[in-house]
Amino acid sequence: MTYADIHPAWDREPEYITEGYSIEITAKDADAFRQIAPRLPEKTQVAVTFLPGEALEARLAAAKTVRELGFEPMPHFSARRIGSETELRTMVERMVDEAGVKRCFAIAGDPSTPEGPFSETAEMIETGLFESNGIAAIGIAGHPDGHPNMGTDDCFAVLQKKSAMIHERGMKPIIVTQFGFDPDAFMNWLKELRTYDIDAPVRLGVPGPTSIKTLIKFAGRCGVAASASVMAKYGISLTKLIGTAGPDKMVDAFDQGFNEEHGRVRLHFYPFGGLEKTIDWVDEYTLKATR
Repeated sequence: MTYADIHPAWDREPEYITEGYSIEITAKDADAFRQIAPRLPEKTQVAVTFLPGEALEARLAAAKTVRELGFEPMPHFSARRIGSETELRTMVERMVDEAGVKRCFAIAGDPSTPEGPFSETAEMIETGLFESNGIAAIGIAGHPDGHPNMGTDDCFAVLQKKSAMIHERGMKPIIVTQFGFDPDAFMNWLKELRTYDIDAPVRLGVPGPTSIKTLIKFAGRCGVAASASVMAKYGISLTKLIGTAGPDKMVDAFDQGFNEEHGRVRLHFYPFGGLEKTIDWVDEYTLKATR
C-alpha cells in the first residue's frame, strides 16, 4: 500500500499550493457541509472532530454524510474522552461499517484526567483495533508552535515513535498540525521534522478567514503563538482588532518557500469563520494560482 492508495496525488508534487487540501468539520456542520459539497474536489479528505458533549451518533451521522457525498471522512478519536476499550471498539467498528471510514485521526485530547483507560494516542493504537477493522491510515498531531507539556526534542521523538508504530501495524501515518500564524515557524519545523527520518506526509493547519477577534480567541484556547510580531507576519495588528483576516500571506509564504527539504505537504483548513467563507477563500486563491 502506498500513500497514493490512501489519498490522490500524494506520490507527486502538487501543481498549485491549494491542490489536495483537506478541511475540518464538526458534527453540527453536516447541513452546512451539504451546501458546500458541490464545490469540493473529488475525494477531499474531511476531518470530523471529537468535541466534548457530542455523542457518537452525531459524529457518525456527520461521517456518513461526508461519505455519501463522495468524500473521505477522517473522524477524530480522542483518547482521554473514551471511557473503555469496548467504547473504542464500538466507535471504530461503526465508523468503518456505516461510514466506510478508511482513515482516522488519533489524538490525546484536552481532559487532564482520562475518562477511561487511554491517556495517550499510542495506547489506542496498541489495541490493534484500527488495523483489524481495515483502517489504512492514522493521522497524528504535529505542533509547529510547540507543545505545552513537551520540549521540541520530545515532540519529535513522540512523532517518530507513533509513525513507526503505525507502519509496523501495516498502516500509514499522516501528520496533521495544529493551526498557526507564523509560516517561518511552520517551515522550520517541517525541515527539522525531516531530520528525524520521518517521511510521513504532513497537512499544515491553516485558519480559514474569519474575524480577527475570533482568530485571537481560538489561538488563546488552543495555545497557539499569537504575539504581536507573529500576527504582523500574518497581516494583523493587535492594536486593531476590528475586521476580518484571511491566510493569504501565510499561504503565499508556503507557496514561495516549500522545497524538497520540507517533504510531502498539503494544507488542512480550520474553518473558524464557517465552511462557506473558507471554501470561498480557497476557490478564489486557487483561481489566482492556476491562472
